[in-house]
Amino acid sequence: MIRFGIIGTNKITDWFLQSAALVKDFKLNAVYSRTEERAREFAEKYEVENTFTDLEEMAKSDLIDAVYIASPNSFHASQSILFLNNKKHVLCEKPIASNSKELKAMIDAAKGNGVLLMEAMKSTFLPNFIAVRDNLHKIGKIRRVVMSYCQYSSRYDLYKDGKNPNTFNPEFSNGSLMDIGVYCVYPVIALFGRPREIKANAVMLESGVDGEGSILLKYDDMDAVIMHSKITNSFLPSEIQGEDGNIIIDKVPLFKKVRIEYRNGDVEDLTRSHLEHDMWYEIEEFINLIKNNKLESSTNTYRLALDVMEVMDEARNQVGPLFPADQF
Repeated sequence: MIRFGIIGTNKITDWFLQSAALVKDFKLNAVYSRTEERAREFAEKYEVENTFTDLEEMAKSDLIDAVYIASPNSFHASQSILFLNNKKHVLCEKPIASNSKELKAMIDAAKGNGVLLMEAMKSTFLPNFIAVRDNLHKIGKIRRVVMSYCQYSSRYDLYKDGKNPNTFNPEFSNGSLMDIGVYCVYPVIALFGRPREIKANAVMLESGVDGEGSILLKYDDMDAVIMHSKITNSFLPSEIQGEDGNIIIDKVPLFKKVRIEYRNGDVEDLTRSHLEHDMWYEIEEFINLIKNNKLESSTNTYRLALDVMEVMDEARNQVGPLFPADQF
């Protein structure tokens, strides 16, 4: 049994715990919040006895073996390093850090302390992502990838009303690319590796974050187009275009349905069944790694996480946003 603490008492944490309830070796044993009231409220919801309002105290505690971090992006690095330095395994929400410098420091802390660090990017573990990966050869020479994830944020109306929600505040290393676009960048890099050229565009909001944007990734014999937004919706599927056919992906990052439409008109359904609580796959991976004394995922590797972060660093360097955390 792996005893977890959680940082972050939000809807993402609720989704995480709904999935974790299906993992037999997961035990929620501690909850952190900045206020005792909120920590206790969340702990009672999940029948947990132990609460913390002091992160250092939690990190030093012998009540937990690992921590799941779902705090705002700007806190990911410092909180992860604190727990890694206290010999706790860390599963950190995407994006794992504000920038690649922070991520390198996190990786150094994990290696130096002999513990596991993994980015909680579920897409690469999903059965239908694996179906895409396993069937790429069927569509011939790949020439273009189009990944689209545009989702109107529930907080955008608050922003337009003059409020200052965290999701549109650069102090928290937020914005469309970090919160939405990463779900497009990650599978592209996972499938095709690091590009040789990057060209980015963005629509910047007055708060200093990007509301929407696009990135063109250039490879030797193909390109990838990424479209992301927190201020508009899109109902377009994503697509991998080969010379012999196209793989159509419904709803990145969920990979709900995938199919091949061949150039000759044939259609092949690649969709595999998967759990509704689909964070199960990343949690199962993380716990199995700990149980087998593995210090790095072979799927969400450090190299993959760094390549993704460095692509996003370059995109932000070209058009913004820039974060206080970039002074790290």
